[in-house]
Amino acid sequence: MGLVGPVSTKTLDKECNRKTNWFKECPAIIHQCVAIPSVPVTMDSFIQITNQSQGRDRFFRATQYACMLLRYLVENKPGAQKVAMKLKQVESNMSSGRKLFRLGNFVHALKASKASMQILDPIPRCCLTAANLNRVFYFVCDTVLWARSVGVVSGISKETWLYRATKCYYYSLLLNILTNIYEISWRMEKEAKERKQQASDTITAESDQDLKILSVLPKGFENFLFLLFLSFRNHPPLLLDTVKNVCDLLSPLDRLEIYSTNQGVIGICGLVSSIVGILTVANPSLKIKHLT
Repeated sequence: MGLVGPVSTKTLDKECNRKTNWFKECPAIIHQCVAIPSVPVTMDSFIQITNQSQGRDRFFRATQYACMLLRYLVENKPGAQKVAMKLKQVESNMSSGRKLFRLGNFVHALKASKASMQILDPIPRCCLTAANLNRVFYFVCDTVLWARSVGVVSGISKETWLYRATKCYYYSLLLNILTNIYEISWRMEKEAKERKQQASDTITAESDQDLKILSVLPKGFENFLFLLFLSFRNHPPLLLDTVKNVCDLLSPLDRLEIYSTNQGVIGICGLVSSIVGILTVANPSLKIKHLT
C-alpha cells in the first residue's frame, strides 16, 4: 500500500508533461493536418480558367458579390452614396453577364442528371438526380428571365419567374447538402473503422499525431468532431463542396423569406462560394467526386 502514492504521482507527472508538450506542438500539427493542395497561380492557369465559360462565370460571380459586400459596408456612410450607386451598377452588370454565360446550361444539367442515375448508392443517386433536375428547371426559368430583360419576350411576370427560379435553386441546394451530409457520415464511419484497425496494428507517425489530437479532446467530441476533422482533412473536395453549398443557401433563404439576413452576409458568403468555385475550376482534383 505504501507504493501506491509514489507510483501514482509519477504517472500523473508524466501525463501532465505529455499534455504540456502536446499543447506546445498543437499548432504545427493542426497546420500540417489541414493543409489543402495549393493551386499554382500562373498566367497560363489564369488563361485556362478564363477560356472556360464556367471560369468566367465564377470571376463574374466573385465580382458581383464583392460589390454587394462593399456596397453594404459603405452605403450608410456620409458622402458614399455615389460609390454605392456605382457598386450597385457593377453588381447589376455582373448579374446580367452571368445570365448570358448560363444560356444553354440546362443541357449540362440534363447530362449531369443522366450521369447521377448511374451511381450505385441509392441515396446519392436519388438526391443528385433530383438536384440536377431542379437545376434544369432553374436554368429554364433563368433563360426566360434573360429573354424578358433583353426584350425578346414580353407579357410575363418577372416576379413570378424569379420566384420559380429561386425555388428550384433552393431545392437543388438542399438536395446537394443532404448528399454532403450522407457522404460525411459515410466518411466518418469509414474513418472510425480505420482508427480501430490502426489501434490493433503498429502506430505510424501520422496516426500517432491523430491520437495526440484525440487525447486532448473532451470525451463527448471523440465520436463526432475528431472523425469529422479526419474526414475533411483526408477529403478536401468534400469540405469545399459542403462550404460552397452552405454559403450558397443563404441567398435563396433570404429571397424566399424563410430566413432573412442582410446583404453583407449574403455578399461575403457568395464571395467565399465563388472563390471555392474558382479553385475547383483551376484545380479539377478539388472538385468532389460523389460516391459510386
